[in-house]
Amino acid sequence: MEATPPILVIGGGPAGTFAAIAAKKQSPDARVILLTEEPCEPYEKPPLSKGVLLGKVSPADAPIAGPGGLAAHGVALEPCARCLAIDREARALLLEDGRRLPYSTLVIATGSLVRELPNLPIGMPHVHYLRTEADAQRLLARLRDAPRLLVVGAGLIGLEVAASAAERGVRTRVLELAPRVLARVCDEEIGGRVEAAHRRHGVDLRLGCVVASVNVGDGGAEVLTTTGERFAADVIVVGTGVKPNDRLAAAAGLAVDEGIIVDEYCRTSDRAIFAAGDVVRFPGPHGPVRLENWRHAQDQGAVAGRNAAGANEAYRTIPSFWSEQYDLYIQGVGWPVEGTRGISRPMPGNAALTFNVSDGRIVGAQGINAQRDLAAVRRLIERRVPIDPAALADPAQPLAAMLKR
Repeated sequence: MEATPPILVIGGGPAGTFAAIAAKKQSPDARVILLTEEPCEPYEKPPLSKGVLLGKVSPADAPIAGPGGLAAHGVALEPCARCLAIDREARALLLEDGRRLPYSTLVIATGSLVRELPNLPIGMPHVHYLRTEADAQRLLARLRDAPRLLVVGAGLIGLEVAASAAERGVRTRVLELAPRVLARVCDEEIGGRVEAAHRRHGVDLRLGCVVASVNVGDGGAEVLTTTGERFAADVIVVGTGVKPNDRLAAAAGLAVDEGIIVDEYCRTSDRAIFAAGDVVRFPGPHGPVRLENWRHAQDQGAVAGRNAAGANEAYRTIPSFWSEQYDLYIQGVGWPVEGTRGISRPMPGNAALTFNVSDGRIVGAQGINAQRDLAAVRRLIERRVPIDPAALADPAQPLAAMLKR
């Protein structure tokens, strides 16, 4: 009797790892195989721009699947496995090494690719993009003897790299097109506090400008900005965002639109193929949306894995993000939308907390060093608890007590 083909998962990030583990847990008798292009167990990516650059940790210290790796969960790992094509009719993957792997169901969790700048292409001398352990180790080696760093982009990754470099004593400058830092993820108050922290640590932030041209020499690079300024740098790090790695899905004829289109069950336009994480566009409360954060990848990956193994679970999420810069733990939670009311709550020390309120309920919040409060906020959002705006602005009114009421 011919064996049932395995459940295959493509992608070694959190979405793929949690999909594979969840699929095996949902269907213990199924064979589950995870394919990753990297040569190692899936590892946590957030430390790459922080602890790894500070020389404090190695990605090997933080395997996503835990100390025993995927094998401890009954999942087989295929490292260095690059998928060239999906044969949907035959339900098989074609690998670069010539193998064809059949599947019963497939989960695509190919994540994202760096958004490359034309005048700072990948491979240009002195220019670094940060996505993998190899990228981080190359950058770390350069920072050890590079006195001048230029970061392009003041989003989360760019500012994390800047903070790590500044802590190492590297003279750091950041260029950002927007008029403020973290404009995509933080309100003005939280972003302003993060900007002030960088300036206190000696980071030269240049807002409202971008790279116009670059001259590269043996000793470094010179950058001309759109404001006419010239800056010399030994190392340039580009942190201008990512784009969905949906090329494999598009080539297979799956529905894509700046990401793989999935329904609320993480199912693609092919009922045998599911997808999760950075690479997907899924139904959100305000229309189709793509999210790029660790918790979304973990949670949606687990739902996709269970459904690939026979469950029928809808994916519901309250988005969140986090970032560590210096002594700041920056977080955001919720679905903030245009036209919401902003409310600030006074906090002690270097903590901060702001809320977005719509129709008497919290729809989003951001904070610095306010982990416990934001955990309560997440539950308030999930339960759609009616809120008195005056109580949110009053630090004497505990958020946890609002849950009980």
